[in-house]
Amino acid sequence: MEQFDAIVLGAGAAGLMAAMTAGQRGRRVLLLDHGAEAGAKIIISGGGRCNFTNRETPPTRFLSANPHFAKSALSRYPPAAFIALIDRHGIAWHEKTLGQLFCDGSARQVVALLLAECAAAGVVLRLGQRVSDLGHDGQAFRVETPSGGVTAAALVVATGGLSIPKMGATGFAYDIARKFGLPIVTPEPALVPLTFAEPELGLMRGLSGVSCEAIARVGKTAFREALLFTHRGLSGPAILQASSYLGPNGNLSLDLTPERDARAWLFSLKRERPRIELRTALAEALPQRLAAALAEGATRPMAELTDKTLSAVAERLKNWRLVPSGSEGFAKAEVTRGGVDTSALSSQTMAARNVPGLYFIGEAVDVTGWLGGYNFQWAWASGWVAGHAI
Repeated sequence: MEQFDAIVLGAGAAGLMAAMTAGQRGRRVLLLDHGAEAGAKIIISGGGRCNFTNRETPPTRFLSANPHFAKSALSRYPPAAFIALIDRHGIAWHEKTLGQLFCDGSARQVVALLLAECAAAGVVLRLGQRVSDLGHDGQAFRVETPSGGVTAAALVVATGGLSIPKMGATGFAYDIARKFGLPIVTPEPALVPLTFAEPELGLMRGLSGVSCEAIARVGKTAFREALLFTHRGLSGPAILQASSYLGPNGNLSLDLTPERDARAWLFSLKRERPRIELRTALAEALPQRLAAALAEGATRPMAELTDKTLSAVAERLKNWRLVPSGSEGFAKAEVTRGGVDTSALSSQTMAARNVPGLYFIGEAVDVTGWLGGYNFQWAWASGWVAGHAI
C-alpha cells in the first residue's frame, strides 16, 4: 500500500493551500479530489475573476459558534501574505468596493498558481478519486480510492460544505467528522438569496430585475450594498450578507434611501413642489418601476396627499420590514454556515483534539465569512496553519 506523510482530501482553495504548504516543508503529500478539475469553485468565483481576498479580514467579519476561533489562523496568515504570493506569480489584480481584491484576468490564474506551487513542492495530485473507504488503525489513516489504497499519518479534510451541489459539493466532511466522533454545527445555506410568500412576493415578482443601493438590517447588523429584486424574492450583495444573520423567522428591514431622510424629503417636496406626483417624486431617488410600485399607483399631486400617507411612505422607504419565507437553499448559497464544531479542533493547527493526525480546514469548519473575499482568506489561512502543523 502506497505511503505518504499526509493525505489531503479536496483540491479546492483550502486543500491546495494545505498541500502546498506541507509539501514546501518537505512532507510527502497526496492531494485527492473526486472531481475532474482542481479548484472548480475558485474558477467560477467572482464572476470568473476570483475575489481572492479582502484587504481587511477582522475576526468580527466571520460567523461561528466560537467567534474567537478564527483569530489565530487569520493573524498568522493575513491577506498581505496571499497578495505577496499573487504578486510573485505576476498576476495582475485590482481593488473593487469595500476592500475586495479581484484578478484583472481570469480566476484560472489563481488555480494555476496553486497547482504550480504544489508541483514545485512535490505534491502528488490525483483527480477523479472517490473515496470508497476510510479508516484509522491507531497509527495511520487508510484511504481506499479507484487507484488503490494509500496510508498516511496525517489526514486533512478540505472537502468543503454543501453549497452549490452542481459543482460536486457533498457532506463528506461531516461524514468523516461523525465517523471519528466530532460534533457538527447544523449546516445551513449562507450568503444566499431570500424567498418570500404573498403578498410581498407579488410585488417582488413584478419588480424582478430591478436593482438599487440599500441598507439591509438584521437586528444591529447592517449592510449597505446593492439589492436585487427577483421572481422569487430578494438577492444582491446586501441581501446575501444579511442572510447569514437571519435565524428562523428572522426579521429583515430595508432602507431604500440610505442617502436621504425620507420623511423630511417628502414633506419638503409637498411644500416646494405640490403639483408633482408621488411616483414621479420617488423616481428621483429610486428606479422608476420601484418608485411606481411603492407609490401604489397614486397619481394625485403631492399637495393632495395627507401627512399620514406621506409618513407611511417614508416609513416604508426607510424601514421596510419583511419576514422571508425561506431561501434559495444550498443550490444558490455562496457558502455553508455551520460544519465541524470548532470546540473539537485546535485553533492553532486545525487538528482534531481527540484524533491525532486528523485536520479539518476551510468551509468544512464552522467558520463563515462575509461576502467579499473573506471565505477565501479563511481557506488560505486555515490551510496554511494545517500545512505547517503536519
